[in-house]
Parts: sequence; C-alpha cells; structure tokens
Amino acid sequence: MAMLRSASVISSYVNDLHQSLKLFGSVGKVLHSHSYRFPEPFSGQSVVVLGAKASGLDISIELAKVTLSHRRPRLTFPLPAGIQQSSSVVAVEDDGRIRFQDGSVGGADVLMFCTGYNFRYGFLDGAQLGLDIQDQVVSGLYRFLLPPAFPSLFFIGICKIICPFPNFHCQVQFALAVLDGSVALPPRAQMEEEARLEQQQKEERGVERRHLLVLEQDQWEYCQVLARSAGFPPLPPVVRSLYEEVWRQRWVHPENYRRTNYRLVSDTEWQQVD
Repeated sequence: MAMLRSASVISSYVNDLHQSLKLFGSVGKVLHSHSYRFPEPFSGQSVVVLGAKASGLDISIELAKVTLSHRRPRLTFPLPAGIQQSSSVVAVEDDGRIRFQDGSVGGADVLMFCTGYNFRYGFLDGAQLGLDIQDQVVSGLYRFLLPPAFPSLFFIGICKIICPFPNFHCQVQFALAVLDGSVALPPRAQMEEEARLEQQQKEERGVERRHLLVLEQDQWEYCQVLARSAGFPPLPPVVRSLYEEVWRQRWVHPENYRRTNYRLVSDTEWQQVD
C-alpha cells in the first residue's frame, strides 16, 4: 500500500443558504450571488442585496432597482440612480416585507445574499492536526499555511481579502521549497508559538475571530516573508501598485472601473490602455 507523504488542501468556498431560507423563506425568491450570472432575469423586479463588498456592489450596479443592505459605514462614493442604501436586514414579516435594522420596512421580489462563502473541512480532524477549526476559521497554522504537527500538509488559498493568484503562487512556492528540502522549518514548538503569537497580535488589534484569516494590507509583507524564507523571487512591486490602483478605481468609479484595461511595462510600472 502506498504511503501519502505530502498533501495540499486547496481552499474552495461554498455558499449555504439552508439557515437563510428558514429566516427569509417568505420572500418571493432567495438566492446567493454564486447563482447570479446576468441582470436580465431580474428586470422590473425589486431586489434587496445583502452585503456591500465586491460582489454586492458589482451586482447592485448591474441591476435596475436595488436596496443595498449592509452593516458597513454608509458608502459615500456616487452610486447609480436606483440603488438605495439601507441598514442590515433583521427579519421578514409574514406578508413578505423586509424589516431593516433602522426600523424601516420595504418590499422585495428577490433577496440576494452577497455575504461571502463558508469553509467546510469535514474531512479533517482538527484535534489530530493540532488545529482549531471552528467559526469558519482554521487557526494554529504556521504562516497561515501548514499545521506544525503535520508540516507536509499545506492549506493553499485559505487567506481572505488578498490579491488571489499572486498570494497562491507564493504559498505554493513555499510549500514546494519545504518539500524539496530548500527550507528547513523550525521545530514544532517554535512554529506553534509563532502561530499563537500571530493570532494574539491580531486579537489585540481588535480583529474578530471570524476575520483572523483576513490579510488586506498585511498580504504584501506576508508574501515577502514567504519569498525570503524559501529563496524564490518576491512579487514585483508592480503587482501591489496595480492591485491598489484597481481597488481605488472600484470605489471612485464603481460603474465603470471594469472597463479600464492595463498592461505591465516592467516590474515597477504599469500603464493604462486606452
């Protein structure tokens, strides 16, 4: 019988509307953004979109008449006519109308969840791996990548709010370096302590447990650390520069930013293509 010497868990995400359907089943139609493809099927309908991050904003802009329900601070950039901001949805009345946190009530033909995805690691035994797997978070990973107790098991793509493929690239390069012996990992106890301190520092900064895997601006230093440790070329500065430019354009010009094209000129320079 062959022995498995290494493995990678490639993170995928699932949407689970089971609980949501219990709460909001009296609305005409309830769906997740994962099922959204085109705006035409929603023509002439009133839609409540839950969530104001990437997919929530993009879908709201494409649809004709939308209530954008979210718990973030009120968005201050210009939104297209037809998009009405609202506070979080708290309940659905017996007649199907939606009640919001601020006490207002409105009708909707469609309730669309743009609230992200959940991890499911039912095939893993957290206790055996020395990991804490709960609340949609896997904690205890060394460098958000491997369990100190099983350093040949790698979780690729588990971090959130990142520039995805460059981040995945760095994680894979680090994993390959560990497997071919280019990287000598610290002792297990040291890796466990580093993982514990990383989580503690985030919690001391006020980061909620459910956001422990969110990197945002920390992603660039994270990738640099992986590159330095494994000896592979770091991400060129142009990756961060272009990522931040597109992010800025998303907020300044939410309707049109997708129409802008760019090309890479060098490791430090990009240009907008007309």
